[in-house]
Amino acid sequence: MDNPPLTGPRPNFIRNLIDSELASGRHTTVATRFPPEPNGYLHIGHAKSICLNFGLAQDYQGTCNLRFDDTNPEKESAEYERAIAEDVSWLGFSWANRRFHASDYFEQLHDYAVCLIEADKAYVDSLSAEDTRQYRGTLTEPGQNSPYRSRTVAENLDMFRRMRAGEFADGTHVLRAKIDMASPNINMRDPVIYRIRRTAHHRTGDRWCIYPMYDYTHCLSDALEGITHSLCTLEFEDHRPLYDWVLDSLPVPCHPQQTEFARLELNYTITSKRKLHALVSEGLVDGWDDPRLPTLKGMRRRGYSPQALREFCDRVGLTKKQTVIDMGALETCIREDLDATTPRMMAVLDPLKVIIEDYPEDQIEQLEAPNHPKDPAFGHRALPFARELYIERDDYLDDPPKKFHRLGPGREVRLRYGYLLTCREAVRDENGRVIELRCTHDPLSRGGNAPDGRQVKGTIHWVAAPTAVAAEVRLYDRLFTVPDPGAREDFRALLNPDSKRLVTGAWVEPALASTNPEQTFQFERIGYFCTDRDSTSTRPVFNRTVTLRDTWAKVQSTES
Repeated sequence: MDNPPLTGPRPNFIRNLIDSELASGRHTTVATRFPPEPNGYLHIGHAKSICLNFGLAQDYQGTCNLRFDDTNPEKESAEYERAIAEDVSWLGFSWANRRFHASDYFEQLHDYAVCLIEADKAYVDSLSAEDTRQYRGTLTEPGQNSPYRSRTVAENLDMFRRMRAGEFADGTHVLRAKIDMASPNINMRDPVIYRIRRTAHHRTGDRWCIYPMYDYTHCLSDALEGITHSLCTLEFEDHRPLYDWVLDSLPVPCHPQQTEFARLELNYTITSKRKLHALVSEGLVDGWDDPRLPTLKGMRRRGYSPQALREFCDRVGLTKKQTVIDMGALETCIREDLDATTPRMMAVLDPLKVIIEDYPEDQIEQLEAPNHPKDPAFGHRALPFARELYIERDDYLDDPPKKFHRLGPGREVRLRYGYLLTCREAVRDENGRVIELRCTHDPLSRGGNAPDGRQVKGTIHWVAAPTAVAAEVRLYDRLFTVPDPGAREDFRALLNPDSKRLVTGAWVEPALASTNPEQTFQFERIGYFCTDRDSTSTRPVFNRTVTLRDTWAKVQSTES
């Protein structure tokens, strides 16, 4: 597929940097990469990196590689790789034949490690994990040289060869870069670049029992692929000196430039892999594609569109300052996209039966309703109308206030695309609860317009009872009750008990009975919804994508 254009890319410091480098001749092309670890599912933060890397390559007619940084076989799998590739493709980006793995370079990475040993820039260390921590020092105190740092080049080459041959147990030895144990940057204090792991790799099997570390692998993979701009989030800023040291110490084909930007953080949710895994593994959410999660799988199931996510990432922009974006900004992008791209349908979530006493008992009339009131290209649909209808329970009040323009005793409203309806009587059960409304209609008002030109302020939605289809509706809201759950270790206690509400007694118009998963609609007057994959033709299931307005902001304002 062709990569879709982002709407109006905004200037930022990375684009300014690229423009100046192209103008000066430092680079003649732009080559980026998106390098996820296949140890989990992508989330909204990854979407920003995807849009940045693929978007820059597209805008500058360059290339972007999809590279899986698969150096930790204990946590990685082919399942995660498939999921990541699906998410990148769903967002609308293509890597063509530029799909790579860090494991593609294992032999070259090993040979580069040998080069470092031969140059006396790496050594095999045999300290225990606890001793390594002690020798490393602290943020305020320098580290100490390992007693094994003085091994000769010949000894290190032999030890490293035996590590690869599998002669040693896991954890007994590591290969470390020989840099500076007194460096104020703790990442430069002889970092580990290889460790022993007798774990089968999902691509290379049992071929290797030593695996390279991320910081060592990442920069060399960039160089081997000819990357010009290695774009990372701010937490890698302190790792940049190590990135440059490795490349400066080896005969690599090129030296990419690492540039950092602030990652995307949303309030009322978390993007920590550890905490997301806890939510899933402890059953606090319904899996990695739970529509309340910020995973791309969850957002897709909720009905978020890739176009809206790309627009959101573009609006957020790029800065060097870490900020938290309000969830309302994302929802605004979703609403704007869905308003223009989704058909309108009618559904009743909390039904109250209406009997139109002066309408023929056995008649089912086919009204005509536009699928989108602003866009004729969406066409029209047949909308059944009958003597018995369902309306929303909160569209009726016994004693309505002055500004309540819906049904009440003796009040008249407009049925959307239907007739003018007047309430004559409310029928109650033994507990005094209204169970049915007895009404009359104006037969000359088909389409909702009064024949004599009288003004009727209220318009309500409805479905015809004989043809309505029973449905389950899942109402999703913010996962947490506080804006900053990620900053708290007690995040489990902050879960919003109303983040998912099941509505099992809903009724929808028949056109909604046979829709496809992820198909989106506006349920008129209620919100935007999509068909869930649990749907069947006899029992459709819909997920609320977003409300029509930012009701959460209104609630928060009221509470404060």
